[in-house]
Amino acid sequence: MECARLNRYGLLSVSGAEAREFLHAQLTIDILNLPAERAALAGWCSAKGRLLATFLVVPAPQGFLLQLARDLAPTVARRLSMFILRSKVKIADESDAWAQFGVWDAPAPAGVTWEDGRASVPRGENRTLRLEPANASSLVPNAEEETWLLQEIRAGRPLITAATQDQFVPQMVNLDRLEAVDFRKGCYPGQEIVARAQYRGQVKRRMVRLPAPAGARLRPGDEFNGGVVVDSAGGELLAVVPV
Repeated sequence: MECARLNRYGLLSVSGAEAREFLHAQLTIDILNLPAERAALAGWCSAKGRLLATFLVVPAPQGFLLQLARDLAPTVARRLSMFILRSKVKIADESDAWAQFGVWDAPAPAGVTWEDGRASVPRGENRTLRLEPANASSLVPNAEEETWLLQEIRAGRPLITAATQDQFVPQMVNLDRLEAVDFRKGCYPGQEIVARAQYRGQVKRRMVRLPAPAGARLRPGDEFNGGVVVDSAGGELLAVVPV
């Protein structure tokens, strides 16, 4: 079993009696019908349909945990809280309260499981995201975080960071192909623009996986091949390029 501490990710908690309804009205996927044992990729958009964040939505005993880029966690928590209004919802940046680990080369659970305040979240064949209280984590890392990040790149999963925030509609980073956009659900911020891009064929740029140039250290937001780097690790990258 290989295990890496994941420092690149932050974690928001969304709790309260109306947490499910609140997230359903904000995110690009159907949260109302999200089973307790299923984690799902989702986007959160501006009114102009541009991604402000990508989340891995993890159902939790008291609501939901949202994994996102750590450099976005404080600002996204504040901005998302602006939409609470009178809803019975509480949003908190709990990035420091949790330890996140990527585990691979070991059997993954069939679905999200919680035990003793710890979560195991399947992320592919023999790959598991483990969430543990930071002050009582039980795992000992024996591998590098970059290996996990490379696996995420090979799975084609985008991570919006501060460098790429507010640049892409969801289809540009293939959220529609990753079942992270539900075109049948009700409104959410930017929904009209996202739907129009889908049905009128207005998506002229798409995310692809490419080898990084030898010796280059490309970062999210860098220009590459006439497009923009979304993520990079281990000599490979995801970039949004013209199609």
